[in-house]
Amino acid sequence: MRNRALIATVFVAAAALALAQTPERPPIRIGFMVPLSGANAQNGRDILNGFVMLLEEAGYQAGGRRIQLIVEDDEGIPAVGLTKARKLVERDQVHMMGGPLLASSAYAIAPYINAQQIPMVYPVASGDDLTQRRRSKWIVRTGYTSSQPNHPFGEYAYNTMKLRRVATIALDYAFGWESVGGFERTFEEQGGQITKKLWVPLSVHDFGPYLAQLSRDLDAVYALFLGRTALQFMRQYQEYGLKGRVQLIGMGTTTDEHVLPAMGDEAIGVITTLHYSGALDSPANRKFAAAYRARFKRVPSYYSESMYTGGKWLLAAIDALHGNVEDRSVLLDAIRKAAPADLPRGPVTIDE
Repeated sequence: MRNRALIATVFVAAAALALAQTPERPPIRIGFMVPLSGANAQNGRDILNGFVMLLEEAGYQAGGRRIQLIVEDDEGIPAVGLTKARKLVERDQVHMMGGPLLASSAYAIAPYINAQQIPMVYPVASGDDLTQRRRSKWIVRTGYTSSQPNHPFGEYAYNTMKLRRVATIALDYAFGWESVGGFERTFEEQGGQITKKLWVPLSVHDFGPYLAQLSRDLDAVYALFLGRTALQFMRQYQEYGLKGRVQLIGMGTTTDEHVLPAMGDEAIGVITTLHYSGALDSPANRKFAAAYRARFKRVPSYYSESMYTGGKWLLAAIDALHGNVEDRSVLLDAIRKAAPADLPRGPVTIDE
């Protein structure tokens, strides 16, 4: 009996020692790229904040493995974004990726993501063709397309607001073109008229030459801006005497919470369209907004909610695979099949 007890004790001790010496699985590396410098730095910080808060809530763990987040600043420049994507994939050897902000950057890196077969989530970048005519197998969009909220807005502007003659002014890149295109399509189908379309470079510092081209007899001006350009445009629209004379409408990024707290009375009365607001009154969003305010001392924006929600797809996929993410095809399939619940913006599903 003593010998058996001794053998059992030795066996248990050996097993415990072997377990203690079992190497921990290496972390799951997630590459992440957004502009953290330049005109759209605040947008990028909001996107990063949303992801960081989600990872903190999860304890930087999923599927029984640690999560390592590797962040790169793409500066909002497509060529820089492509360079940073190569760095994340080839040097850091990430298992999956998230980001970017601008549709132009998203289009630029998509062919590389396809070629390298790296699963990537696009929670914010909304270029229509990324999931339509130039659809990528390896990119999962958990957000929306640029034109999407503008289709119903064109109908609303004509039928509910009774607008008939509208001019548009927007940033001169994919997001601007597609957003204006969505509004123009349905507004004109209802019988409205787009009298003028103005395109503004992303580097604009003075809206005066563009505002001078807007007629005062319009029913409304549709505007699409974000970051620094949104703040400047709204201020100059008022300074040029247009506020109060010509109704200002537009894409939700123009008055989103990433810039709204820095605006004054120039924002009052503007009507914009988007699929999320920090003021959304639902149990899931009240919880998210309170936690975000406590963590970052800011109101959550569409950008922060988008990455918080998009990140849930990644963590749900990792959990479903019990952390076994090395097979990229299996990981991609798990991301597509993920169905996270209690999202701040409301229920979201991904169609074919």
